[in-house]
Amino acid sequence: MLSEAEIADPNDTYYPEQVWYTIAAFLFVVGCFQWGSLVHSKFAGRRYHKSDEETAAINDIQYRFSLRRIPVAIINFYRVVAFRWTLEIGKSFTLNMAEIFVTVAYIALLLIYAFINTTFEGQKLDVIYWSNRAAILACSQFPIITALGTKNNFVSLVTGISYDRLNYIHRMMARTCFMLLCVHVAGEMIWFPSSFATLNQDWVRAGIIAMVFFLILILVSLRPVRSGVYEIFFYVHFASVLIFLVGGYYHVKGAYNDTKGVQGSYWIWPSFVLWALDRFVRAVRLVVFNYSYFGFKSGIGTMDASTELLADNVVRLRLRRPPHFHWSPGQAVYLTMPSVSTLPFEAHPFTIASLDSSLLSTARTEDQSENGENGETQVLGSSIPFWKELVFLINVHGGFTKKLKKVAAAKGEVKVFVDGPYGSSPDLASYDTSVFAAGGSGVSYTLPVFLSVIENLCTGKGSCKRVVFIWSIRGVGYLQWIEEALIKAVQLAPPSLTVSIRIFNTGSSSATQPMEEDSNPSNSAEKNGTSGQVAIKGSSTSSILLSLRGVKMESGRSDLDALLKEEVSIASGSMSVSVCGSQGIARAVHHALRFPVSGPSSILRGGPSVTLYVESFGYA
Repeated sequence: MLSEAEIADPNDTYYPEQVWYTIAAFLFVVGCFQWGSLVHSKFAGRRYHKSDEETAAINDIQYRFSLRRIPVAIINFYRVVAFRWTLEIGKSFTLNMAEIFVTVAYIALLLIYAFINTTFEGQKLDVIYWSNRAAILACSQFPIITALGTKNNFVSLVTGISYDRLNYIHRMMARTCFMLLCVHVAGEMIWFPSSFATLNQDWVRAGIIAMVFFLILILVSLRPVRSGVYEIFFYVHFASVLIFLVGGYYHVKGAYNDTKGVQGSYWIWPSFVLWALDRFVRAVRLVVFNYSYFGFKSGIGTMDASTELLADNVVRLRLRRPPHFHWSPGQAVYLTMPSVSTLPFEAHPFTIASLDSSLLSTARTEDQSENGENGETQVLGSSIPFWKELVFLINVHGGFTKKLKKVAAAKGEVKVFVDGPYGSSPDLASYDTSVFAAGGSGVSYTLPVFLSVIENLCTGKGSCKRVVFIWSIRGVGYLQWIEEALIKAVQLAPPSLTVSIRIFNTGSSSATQPMEEDSNPSNSAEKNGTSGQVAIKGSSTSSILLSLRGVKMESGRSDLDALLKEEVSIASGSMSVSVCGSQGIARAVHHALRFPVSGPSSILRGGPSVTLYVESFGYA
């Protein structure tokens, strides 16, 4: 029987390269669409005449059917089919059609290349060919899988898609390669029925160890494990990947002593280079931001961050904005808190809830902030400046956040290392209508983006005519967190902008079930009197907010389907919808913006072109 080294199928070299060419071509096309869309939204002028917009908004009528809107109708058709038609699995997992298409196409691509041209001496699908080829194809994907798992990677650079949105592709490709390696193992057992006799060889044992740890990696990366015990997933993931890659390298290296062996192993070692490069970039950013800008002494301009327990399951963390640290609305950073985390180098991602701007800052706000920092007059849960500091609203789950909650209960300070910012920021300057919807601490994403719309209009960079801010909360006390920012936003809004703020208190008696599931402070805080105390002390500011034109608070659960359909019916031109919350909120928005609400027929009759931005809670 032929040994593996004696089989020299040139396709084992060519096919992995062809797979890479196919993936590279796909990424290039995606990149052209992404960057083209970005450039278009940045520089495109308004497509509708001002008089028509005013007529449609005032009289609540639609334009006449127009063939000129066919390109926009096609784009919206694609958006609905690719991103708003979804496959919902359980209560916490959703795949859109674009992700399903990429998954099916990728699996089909690898399986086709694994099993084509595998005829040997008249026998089709001969195990001699597809067994080893499946393994080589899997190895060839390790570099891109590693890249997709890093924060600074070439895929994001080419496509313009942030690393967090690529994380599903990272997991999908890894699981597909695990499937191919299982095919390889099955083929080896068929090919060598007495393969157990070779267990005394080091390269065979290395391959077995690699597969065992790859299996462990697949199991701990399942969503229930990631969301339930994230710290365990973090450590096991790191160790399993390292052992798997080392074992796989020595297995392939030892299986072949000729040129082919080198060709198999060279697909593996670049993974270490890509991982090391990402860690190097992150280390440099960490040193630059924290050593040069923060310093190590306590006091103003240091890494000291104050903590506050806003509710039983929500912690607010604040630190002074470093003078050279800038970010865009909706971006996130990785925070390292050695005194809180199990290991000193743990980094956890959190969205920045504040705005990198001084537009909203006033002398009165600064005085209030200073009084609050003295710890004497600041009200628990009261609003703080969302433009002078880095502010984070952190959900308490378990592990790291549970430890941080204990620090916040004592209003302690922690040393924080900042790495970032990461993620993309929606450019809403060219939209005529912008709608924001959030639940609980999801306001960390929608608030700074909402404030940026106001800022753009004040500086003459935007064309928005109507902005709607929807927030579902579990108690009136939540309103104190951001009320000062909302008041200033309404006061600074130019007369040409219509501002509508809709607050839904789902914790009232009329609410049947809270809309926000992933970050709801439990009722224990209200039972202890915390929320009641906040509402009483902050009632003066809350009264000012609720007395402003366009601000309305309602009891009960918000009907996002009806709210969004209403906004679409009165909108014209272009419309953006930005959402952050639980899977329940994300699903409600996806359902509301499908056909016929934002379909081709609506666009052709003058309806708005709707763009959806979704940030969902949960572990990637």
